[in-house]
Amino acid sequence: MGGPGDPPAGTPEGAAGGGEDEYRSVVFDESFVRAARLQEFSAQERMGDHTRAVRRRPGLHRTLSRQLLILVVLIAVAFGTAIYMGLRSPYQSPAAKRPEPLRMTVTPLAPTGRVPGSKSVSDLYAHSPAAEFRVGAGGINLPPVRRTSHFSDSQVMGALVTAKDYLVESALDPDVLAGGSPRDVRLLIDPQQYAQFDRSLNRPAADGRHAATGWLVRFDPARAALADHRVRTEGTLRIVETDKNTLEVTSDHTFVYALRGVDREGTRRAKGADDERARASLFTVRRELHFRFDRDDLRMHRAEVLTSATQAGPLACAAGSADHLRPLLAGERAKTGGPAGTDPYATGGATPLCGSLAASAQPSLTAS
Repeated sequence: MGGPGDPPAGTPEGAAGGGEDEYRSVVFDESFVRAARLQEFSAQERMGDHTRAVRRRPGLHRTLSRQLLILVVLIAVAFGTAIYMGLRSPYQSPAAKRPEPLRMTVTPLAPTGRVPGSKSVSDLYAHSPAAEFRVGAGGINLPPVRRTSHFSDSQVMGALVTAKDYLVESALDPDVLAGGSPRDVRLLIDPQQYAQFDRSLNRPAADGRHAATGWLVRFDPARAALADHRVRTEGTLRIVETDKNTLEVTSDHTFVYALRGVDREGTRRAKGADDERARASLFTVRRELHFRFDRDDLRMHRAEVLTSATQAGPLACAAGSADHLRPLLAGERAKTGGPAGTDPYATGGATPLCGSLAASAQPSLTAS
């Protein structure tokens, strides 16, 4: 390294390399002159009025400050432009699809004979196709969770969990089954379906759009009550990505309820009562539901319910099942024939559907 008196660019060419130059302390090369903070004006520049003898070079810190300020301004302008273009861009993501009204069918299944009954609920289940079903929510199993092209593992799991929660709240909650408030069911659907849901509960109709039993399972509290809260359940959930913004879940589950008749005051008949309706019987509901989830639904833990297909029995075809399910209980029979007076040319309502409940779907005992 050079000493304190060395020029900034080193020793000038041609200077003596070894000996000590007696004029070294007063001779400055071009690089030293350029590095000086004070620079003398030329003779022509000094001829002007009010011209100082020398010009002062701006300090390094002042130059850096000015450059930093310019950089900050440029970043702020770029950031503001990006925000503006993001808000005004014609290439934004398409708005979420407006939820469609739920399309539903509720099909009563009429028994071909007397409804089997027993004082023992466990015997009924043991002699029925539901003998191996699991209890309650344990029968609603989630499939293996795998990410899709546009949705993460956690989003896929969120859709499946929401669908399961809907099934639990709408088909297993004892209060809902007894005709109580379906508030928790309502909270799980898209808010734009609230109006249809509320009308279905307040003014149910068998029109394919407004049956309360298309949204949930509930029994007429003046006719039947649960003999056992441990509902037997079995079924499947399937999930697919339909586009980059949508997941769809399809559920297919069978719910089997043990019911007893109630007296005129609406209380459940005692097991030891000397009445046929004191016996328990099984009631089966098959539900197929189709859910759709956009990204807002996934974030808010809710679903759009697209379709609902319910088959339930034993029911009388003419009993009507838009507001409540009115089961045929132990020892009862269904009247022969389908709904009386059905006019396929009539408008203003859907034609009622009815099917037959296979004998194999009932417990293989008549009474005990």
